[in-house]
Amino acid sequence: MDVIELTRQLGAAVQADEKYQKFAAAKEAADNDTTVQAQLAEIEKIRTEYQEAAMAEHPDEARLSKLDQEFQMAYAGFMGSDVMEKYETARAELDALMNYIMQILYLCVNGEDPATCEPHEDDCGGDCGHCAGC
Repeated sequence: MDVIELTRQLGAAVQADEKYQKFAAAKEAADNDTTVQAQLAEIEKIRTEYQEAAMAEHPDEARLSKLDQEFQMAYAGFMGSDVMEKYETARAELDALMNYIMQILYLCVNGEDPATCEPHEDDCGGDCGHCAGC
């Protein structure tokens, strides 16, 4: 069987996985939540205002500080919402699955037995140069 075809089958299996399904549902909920979308628009507005103020010939530090505080408050409210907490939890679970899959592939590419190789979470020293786990 062709490796590309097998990759497509793996992609389909990932999409059928509970972690992917949970992420897709959380993403859809966030995309369709009017409060979340309004919060995102407010965050973007503040970010744009901050960038414009920072690029002024003589930036007003008080204005920048105020905008930074507004951004922090808006972002905290956004990320603290139930919808976004569910989204972030689901995204982290899917990311962990994908990292695990990538680590197995990396081990196989480096000659490990595909049937028995097992990534070791406790071996991570933070240097992602030796694995595909980050």
